Amino acid sequence: QVQLTESGGGRVQPGGSLRLSCAASGHTTRTLTMAWFRQAPGQAREFVAVISGRNGRTYYGDAVKDRFTIFGDGDKNSVSLQMNRLRSEDTAVYYCAAKEASVLLTSTTAYNFWGQGTQVTVSS
Repeated sequence: QVQLTESGGGRVQPGGSLRLSCAASGHTTRTLTMAWFRQAPGQAREFVAVISGRNGRTYYGDAVKDRFTIFGDGDKNSVSLQMNRLRSEDTAVYYCAAKEASVLLTSTTAYNFWGQGTQVTVSS
């Protein structure tokens, strides 16, 4: 069983930055594929970014490519999402997800462990 706890959400002005963190317990992140998804009100949950704990490979959704960076900290057993040049359309609840796997996964149905989510609001 993997427990995931997100932190770092909040309110920021357009063009600003935020860093989200996802702490995992019950399992080492070194054998997990971990991802960030987001869900805006009335919309489906959307893939943001994914990282492989086994080899560090990453992949991003088109909406965040070149603005967001996902990275892991094996010593802290956590994964973070650095979000730069934020836009109003980035406003959503951001969720951390994990699955014991060796490939990058972008579908919500692929993940069996989820955090509770953290709100990110981009507004002036």
